[in-house]
Amino acid sequence: MTFKKSLLVMAVATALLSACSEEKVSSSSNEQSSAPTKITGVENTSASEQANALFDTIFKEGVNRDPIRQTYLGIKKDYDKWYDFSEENAANELAIAKENLLRVQAIDASKLDIQTKISLNLFIQNLENQIADYKWRFHTYPVNQMYGTHSQIPAFLINQHSISNVKEAQDYIARVHGAQKLLEQLVEQLKLREAKGIIAPKFVFPHVIRDSKNILVGAPFDNTPDSTIYADFTRKINKLTITEDEKNTLIADVKVALIDNLKPGYEQLITYLTALEKKADTRDGAWKFPDGEAFYNNALKRTTTTDLTSEQIHTLGLSEVSRIQNEMRVIMKQVSFDGSLNEFFDFMRNDNQFYYPANDDGKQRYLSEAVALIDDMENRLDSLFLTKPKAALKVKAVEGFREKSAGKAFYERPAPDGSRPGIYYANLYDMEAMPTYQMAALAYHEGIPGHHMQLAIKQELTGIPMFRKFGGYTAHTEGWGLYSEMIPKEIGLYQDPYSDFGRLAMELWRACRLVVDTGIHTKQWTREQGIAYYTENTPNAVSDAVKMVERHVVMPSQATAYKIGMNKIIELREHAKVQLGDKFDIREFHDVVLKNGPVPLNVLANLVNDYIKTKQA
Repeated sequence: MTFKKSLLVMAVATALLSACSEEKVSSSSNEQSSAPTKITGVENTSASEQANALFDTIFKEGVNRDPIRQTYLGIKKDYDKWYDFSEENAANELAIAKENLLRVQAIDASKLDIQTKISLNLFIQNLENQIADYKWRFHTYPVNQMYGTHSQIPAFLINQHSISNVKEAQDYIARVHGAQKLLEQLVEQLKLREAKGIIAPKFVFPHVIRDSKNILVGAPFDNTPDSTIYADFTRKINKLTITEDEKNTLIADVKVALIDNLKPGYEQLITYLTALEKKADTRDGAWKFPDGEAFYNNALKRTTTTDLTSEQIHTLGLSEVSRIQNEMRVIMKQVSFDGSLNEFFDFMRNDNQFYYPANDDGKQRYLSEAVALIDDMENRLDSLFLTKPKAALKVKAVEGFREKSAGKAFYERPAPDGSRPGIYYANLYDMEAMPTYQMAALAYHEGIPGHHMQLAIKQELTGIPMFRKFGGYTAHTEGWGLYSEMIPKEIGLYQDPYSDFGRLAMELWRACRLVVDTGIHTKQWTREQGIAYYTENTPNAVSDAVKMVERHVVMPSQATAYKIGMNKIIELREHAKVQLGDKFDIREFHDVVLKNGPVPLNVLANLVNDYIKTKQA
């Protein structure tokens, strides 16, 4: 989720989507335009290499200031620390951004090769956006059902903090101790927002209070089975080849940290949230914020990397909903269903043949079949791609401590050093929200050829600076994910009409997002109006609609990126086909989209046009 910048969600997801390496910029020449342009002249080589070295230096300086980011990158320099959530640090980061902007603005763009000019423009734009967005840093809900420090602490310790020796175990314990300060800073951030009248809607509070309380359930907090973090630490310690006395000492130390620091930190948060809940109301849109309209317009611009207005996006959504529903009616006739489209939705939503049992066997069957779909697609990649990822992909169910609040599916990128595979998480908490006819499209989106190919390839690129390899633009990232749901159909998959209906249902879902996100944040739709729109216009479960609308509310604009990004990729592909005719190669087109790293949609258009000119020459 680099849906980030200076807003909290922006900052957190930047950490998730960033990585660091010691790769050097290549100076080899004669590369196709689909790959980063190499440096050919002596003067240009020097200027471009110096520019790229500066970009990487600034990137690494940022990593060195953020212990959480370091861990995501496999760097263990500050392995015992958390990030600094204070206002003082936010102001410091703003000052650093202004200094860095001056550093990169001093580069003479006329001496750079084409690819480095792109990098310079993107780097300047990123810094300018970070500086401009500082004034919106309070326009977020730093605790909500989608993300937040309260859920990040256990998820991070379990999934990111590996333990291979005693020092790393002690670092884990130090982070458990340090969680108290982090949670105190979180409460302070919530109080600053409260003073400005920025309080999450009422529906948020039961989720976050429940999830926070869940962290304190189990030993050593009570006499029930081990709590989430304690069980994780014990499991990791028991795998070490150290003496039993050493293991017992470490386990005793983490007990102290859990009881003396983590517990009071969460208790303070829960107490504050319980009081804050009484002040919350049911207004859901960003329009209620101070300068809410300006904030949302800015958020749309950042998310879509376009100048589309809220009204244009809303209208586009309505048009796409109508088109996709007409394609669904064709499938409805193909399977000889006698009734209206809404009756067909009810059938797809409720018929038992489309759902596996909500037990261990049903969940394991779902995971096994998702793996089989991804393996089959992986064997077909040569017809669509020249470049394929080196990193492995694993399919997992969302962990129990967060499955009730998490989305239905998501992807976590691999570690840059290869120590951790990419992970496609399927949320099997509510099996009625995971119909089998959507299984293929979900697996293709999150796994292969979707986010795993895109994000793993991005990390493995050479020849471009690290901020481009490991940064992100939501419209590019999620546009590719949605486009990837469509690609398998073009090579003969989705033979089952119900599965093809599932693909359309997923696309329809993203089209509805354009309507509902703008409806909530500019047209003052209520949460209930948004839920009704989804349930009346899609076959998805009501629980899906509830989660999606609640996501719109706490992450304004984010969900608009998918359909806008997909539409742009398809538009550019069709343009390339028309221009190139028999010279068009889908594999080369996909290289253009993936091998330049993430870029805004207008820059992607320029890259595709450059590719066309090169092929025509």
